[in-house]
Parts: sequence; structure tokens; C-alpha cells
Amino acid sequence: METSFEINKTSRNVLLTFLEKYTLEQLNTIPEGFSNNLIWNIGHIIVVQQMLVYKLSDLQMMISDEMVEKYKKGTKPEHNVNREEVDEIKVLLFSTLEKTRNDLEKNKFQKYNEFTSMSGFTIRTAADAIVFNNYHEALHTGIMMQIRKFI
Repeated sequence: METSFEINKTSRNVLLTFLEKYTLEQLNTIPEGFSNNLIWNIGHIIVVQQMLVYKLSDLQMMISDEMVEKYKKGTKPEHNVNREEVDEIKVLLFSTLEKTRNDLEKNKFQKYNEFTSMSGFTIRTAADAIVFNNYHEALHTGIMMQIRKFI
């Protein structure tokens, strides 16, 4: 599992550079031909990690229901994110991973509600979810790398 966490930390550091390099206006820009923006992708990544690992384990997520409603699968940006929301997302980038690592070490993931992803991969345990999450984050990071060319 250590490699999965190191990959995830590396991924989150890439996302942090987006938050630090781009202006609030750029983070909120939806380029022509796209259905979302940089900040939505980062929020979505955090929400999906929490849902895959915690919600499907019937454990309390670290994020609000409001955040889930804004960034879950099937949503798109409905408003411009302000600086406070960006700062909250920046904190959640790493605090969610640290809690996941600690909870895994404490054996908190005893139950898991099996889930089959859109790609057809069946996730059977929280450990599977942690590994699969890296794939999901890589997909959205790739989308973000496309978006940045147009802002």
C-alpha cells in the first residue's frame, strides 16, 4: 500500500501546483469544448476519493454533503469558486490522504460495499479503492493538462 500512497501524494502535489500557479479566474474558466474547469476537477478528485474509500466502507467522510453535491460524478461547475473554497480544497488535498493512511493503519476499514466502476473494474475492498483511486486521479489530471492549454 505504501507505493499507492506515494503515487497519490505525488498526484496531489501536481494538483497543488495548479492551485498555486493559476489565478482564481483561470481556475474557474471553462474552455470552449469542455464541460468543466481546473478547480472542478480538483474538487471532484477529492470527493471521489472520499466516496470510494469512506462512503463505500460505511464510514464518515471528511467532506461536507455540500461539497459532494458540487463535485460528485455527473455534476459540472454551477458557479465560480471563491478564494475561501480554493483554500479549503488545498487543505483537503493532503488531509484526506493522511487520514486515509492513518485509518488504514488502524484497521478502520472492516466493511466494504462492492462497486464496479464505469471502466468495468470491480472494487471489493477499501485497499482496492485506494489503488483504483490513483487511476481515477490520473484521468482527471490528464483532462486538466488539456484544459490548461486553453486558459
